[in-house]
Amino acid sequence: MSDLALISTLVFVVVTMLVSVWQKLGLEKDVAVGTIRSAVQLLLVGYVLQFVFHTDNPWFMVLIVGVMISVASWNAGQRAKGVAGIRLRIAVAITTTEAITMTMLLGFGIIQPTPQYIIPISGITIGSAMIVSGLLLNQMKRELESSRGEIEALLALGATLRQAIQQSLKRSIKSSMIPTIDGMKTVGLVQLPGMMTGMIVAGANPVEAVRYQILIMFVLSSSAAITGMLLGLISYKLWFTRDGRLRPGG
Repeated sequence: MSDLALISTLVFVVVTMLVSVWQKLGLEKDVAVGTIRSAVQLLLVGYVLQFVFHTDNPWFMVLIVGVMISVASWNAGQRAKGVAGIRLRIAVAITTTEAITMTMLLGFGIIQPTPQYIIPISGITIGSAMIVSGLLLNQMKRELESSRGEIEALLALGATLRQAIQQSLKRSIKSSMIPTIDGMKTVGLVQLPGMMTGMIVAGANPVEAVRYQILIMFVLSSSAAITGMLLGLISYKLWFTRDGRLRPGG
């Protein structure tokens, strides 16, 4: 893509801002900031990846994955700001998901142990885990608000913390995985995913692009399941006080 063609894509941003002004949505500033940040961040990442790919130093690769996990954990933790220790649990869940996913991909020889494969797929895996974590925390807050009476009654009857929160936890984990599952059901019929589309636009064989996209979809489903279940298991106690009462406000 030429520089002129890339600059021309700003017309889509202008359309978005005009719609916001027309409907008085007040999103013009957010759209402008988002546009600048995304462009700068992606360009910086592009140059960093170009450097890493050429140096082929595994420590640079580990550093990039570590930064991805840190940013993802911080962002997902915004969904439960008042819950102490939640970001550490998110980081543990995402790191474990990444480790399991990469171990299986490399162990079975599905991908090559090079930065060109590991970093992009790690980004997809960690990004999916971040979204699942945020959805789970949002749903947990809603569940605890609507089921507070039920949970407190169970605690009063002698139930353990796990027993009292179990149903809310299950519903939250299930809810966090729904977008991933729905995406798997409609991929290729409703949408052509970004990786597949990018490969086709770049001139790759469509069948080969589809094969890689199938890999990504299966990785996404696995990472969503692992992250959701693990985060739920290691974080449910954070929703209670030290003396075993449900925290105010969920």
